[in-house]
Amino acid sequence: MRVIKGLRHLKQLPGGSVVTIGVFDGLHIGHREIIRKVVTAARKTKLTSVVITFDPHPMKVLKPRLKVPSLISLKHRIKLIETLGVDILAVVKFTRSFSKISSEKFVKNILVGKFRMKQIYLGENFYFGNGAKAGAGILRKLSRNYGFRVTTVRPVRAGGHIASSSLIREFILQGKLHEAAGLLGRPVSVLGTVVKGSGIARGLGCPTANINPHHEAIPPRGVYAVMTRLGKRELRGVLNIGFRPTFYSSRDEEPTVEVHIFGFKGNLYNKDIEVYFVKKIRDEVKFKSKAALIERIKKDMETARRIKVLYKTMRIC
Repeated sequence: MRVIKGLRHLKQLPGGSVVTIGVFDGLHIGHREIIRKVVTAARKTKLTSVVITFDPHPMKVLKPRLKVPSLISLKHRIKLIETLGVDILAVVKFTRSFSKISSEKFVKNILVGKFRMKQIYLGENFYFGNGAKAGAGILRKLSRNYGFRVTTVRPVRAGGHIASSSLIREFILQGKLHEAAGLLGRPVSVLGTVVKGSGIARGLGCPTANINPHHEAIPPRGVYAVMTRLGKRELRGVLNIGFRPTFYSSRDEEPTVEVHIFGFKGNLYNKDIEVYFVKKIRDEVKFKSKAALIERIKKDMETARRIKVLYKTMRIC
């Protein structure tokens, strides 16, 4: 997959394309259905499949006071989109000035002018252009002048819910991992960079990799059984999200995310790793002594090893 960041220096594609546009935060089952249709249509017509996404998330630009965390980072989004067989992923920098571009100018100068779009697939609730007022109806009117076909894709449901990034985010923040995983079509995970920590866990006999999750939405504080993907290997482990209250006050601190990977020996500093949540073991609590904490960590590790990993019924992408 070719990744293009910015459109300023993009030359016109040497052929037609099938396009979809969206933030695709989380790349849930609804997003995946749209992108699969784009890839299939492009291959049948011998055109180029193109996904256009935005960074940062438009809400962070237009409504910064809300401080809504992304489900996944841009790096994570790119990684997941690549698994779907897309030819080109264009990452457009979203700014206030960009949000004011008229729908016709966007179609004429970018979709048709740059990508030579012949077909476009959209979710039924997708809107774009100045004020986010243009949807499939406006595109169909513009298609008469610019020669492309518009196809809308119905929302996808799972577990009685329509897949939406906002609902999945709510499920994750509430710790409803099973419900979130059903709408994602894969286990809830976090992709982050391993950074140096305090070294406390090593002193407890349980060395951990401290993860900077790049502002991805993470579940509530607690201890979780997890799987970590390292290259082609998937290794069990136990992960803690929280403030380590046995040692520190939680006042004015961001929660740490640290994972102990069973049987792993090596240096992961500055590397990106993806950790999949399997099941919550317990809430984070403050222990009376270091010895009590060590004993509980041992029990947590035993519990994590015993938990069945049901990934065979839930494809990891």
